[in-house]
Amino acid sequence: MFKKFAVLLLALSLAAVALAGCGSSSDKAKDGDLKELRIGFVPSQNAETLEARAKPLEGLLKKELGIKVKVTVTTDYNAVVEAMKSKQLEIGFLPPTDYVLAHKQKAANVLLQAQRYGVDPETGQQTSDLVDYYYSGLLVRNDSGIKSVEDLKGKKIGYQAPTSSAGFVWPAVYLKDHGIDALKDVTSVTLQGHDKGVMGVMDKSIDAAAVFVDARNIVAKEYPNIYKDTHYLFLTEKIPNDTISIRPDISKEWADKIADAFIKIGKDPEGKKIIESIYTHEGYVKSKDSNFDTVRKYQEQVDKIGK
Repeated sequence: MFKKFAVLLLALSLAAVALAGCGSSSDKAKDGDLKELRIGFVPSQNAETLEARAKPLEGLLKKELGIKVKVTVTTDYNAVVEAMKSKQLEIGFLPPTDYVLAHKQKAANVLLQAQRYGVDPETGQQTSDLVDYYYSGLLVRNDSGIKSVEDLKGKKIGYQAPTSSAGFVWPAVYLKDHGIDALKDVTSVTLQGHDKGVMGVMDKSIDAAAVFVDARNIVAKEYPNIYKDTHYLFLTEKIPNDTISIRPDISKEWADKIADAFIKIGKDPEGKKIIESIYTHEGYVKSKDSNFDTVRKYQEQVDKIGK
């Protein structure tokens, strides 16, 4: 009887060890305490440059939160969403359209919304106003011969990923409202990074590019005459600023800690320089899902494009 009991006890112990090994060991402990914060970024510029600029956030956040922090640059926003769904990331820097899609898939809740200085679309210079929105525009060369939306038919236009708010969704809806299907009436080219769109226009490899205003600032050093040589054919309506989104299963206690840490970093001179260099963010404010209802309306409209 004792031998049978010992064998049973050993079997149960081994099973318990096996089950423990199957659980998550990197993101959460059994008591729900966060052990590591993994943050996903997507390049709106050169990926290596972005990673180098985002890396200092690890130290600042570790100092505030007392846990290990790791930043990762992925290939596109869908990769961030998928990583959050599979619990490979706790935080994602997501533009509004991708946040809405992630929220619909129960992969993310909005935590914070970025603040930026406004931009003068004529000169690319910052205004003195902090805003929670930005614009997209269709950039063309002054010598392109493109004077109106109608002139875009048959032209080669550079877009970002189909879920990119500034790089596709808002401009595509604008074009649709003005009689041009952004996929059927033009030759579309998908680019990775708004800087690639601007450079494509300057190098004449594409006729126009959908970019955030003012993406020209990214490459102004390489193209000193860029503001003289290009202009925006049109500007879209306001786009809500980017989000810092968090996995829904992260506790409210940790969500509040993380939010407070980002807000504090945005107010610190050293921290402000870092977040400004990444996505031109100037700080963060707490946000709510209803702020993105306008994004959902745009998503409904963009789903009809190309059909």
